[in-house]
Amino acid sequence: MAKVTMLNMAGTEVGSIDLNDAIFGIEPNQNAVHAVVKNYLANQRQGTQSAKNRGEVRGGGRKPFRQKGTGRHRQGSTTDPSQVGGGVAFAPKPRDYRYTVPKKLRRLAMKSALSSKVQEKEIIVLDTLNFEAPKTKEMIKVLGNVNAAKKALIILAEKDENVIRSAANIPGVRTALVGTMNVYEIINYTSFIVTKEAINKIEEVYS
Repeated sequence: MAKVTMLNMAGTEVGSIDLNDAIFGIEPNQNAVHAVVKNYLANQRQGTQSAKNRGEVRGGGRKPFRQKGTGRHRQGSTTDPSQVGGGVAFAPKPRDYRYTVPKKLRRLAMKSALSSKVQEKEIIVLDTLNFEAPKTKEMIKVLGNVNAAKKALIILAEKDENVIRSAANIPGVRTALVGTMNVYEIINYTSFIVTKEAINKIEEVYS
């Protein structure tokens, strides 16, 4: 099992933690990660774009000018896509971009993303993370103590309003629960900050 140094909120080493190789020590599968990220981004699309085709544009009742003698190309309708103010060829219409990927592929992608964070030494394990009250200044201090990057994802085992609200106003910092974290966010944020309790829950969910 891979060993990772565990820090406290002051940035001091307080021991180490063994990570399950089946979750944090596999060879990352880039194809799986790409497929799941592509699926995540597709599912985020609203799909509300819309334009009028030539059958929906107002006008086009009569031929705009005679067939011959004007020196212009032959045109039968002002709604033709080649005309200014005409319809759009192959006009986009509202649609649902959502689709699903196999559960095994999602799990492989998650394990690959977690393993890549360990391999690239971008994982920061805290023994605990809690505040008596929401304090943005205190969260900034903690992030500085553990040498977190500007883009940091904080993973919690359980919802903690004080921690969530303390990080809410810090640009580039996001909090998530073990049950809501996703592959896209894990690879999109440089520092992966996770509590010891959250590590145990991740291994429980994905083992």
